[in-house]
Amino acid sequence: MEEKFYILGSFEFAADVQIIKGKLESEGIPVFLRDENTLNSDPIISNAIGGVKLQVYAKDKERALKIYNEIRAYAIDCDGDPIKCPNCKAEKSDVYYSRKGIFHKLFPFFEKRKYKCLQCGMITKPE
Repeated sequence: MEEKFYILGSFEFAADVQIIKGKLESEGIPVFLRDENTLNSDPIISNAIGGVKLQVYAKDKERALKIYNEIRAYAIDCDGDPIKCPNCKAEKSDVYYSRKGIFHKLFPFFEKRKYKCLQCGMITKPE
């Protein structure tokens, strides 16, 4: 039987994912961290490979998403306030990089930071 995985989120550092991993496991959801050992041995390549991916079985996706959305940290501005979507006014955004073009794929740290609203999907630039 082939198991399918769902990527719940990506994290820049392996330590960032540990609290969420612990919470999901305490709720009985098996968790897999892809690229964790790679980043533990060479953390500088985090942006190049997309960080540590938090994966769960596809059958646990809905339960895992519910728990993850309750405890996750959303993007904040330099004053510590949540980033507010100009479209739907939701305060649930994540940092977003499009990585379009070969230059940004090879040198992702040159791409300007943007935010993606998790409610409506609108992508905005910081003010």
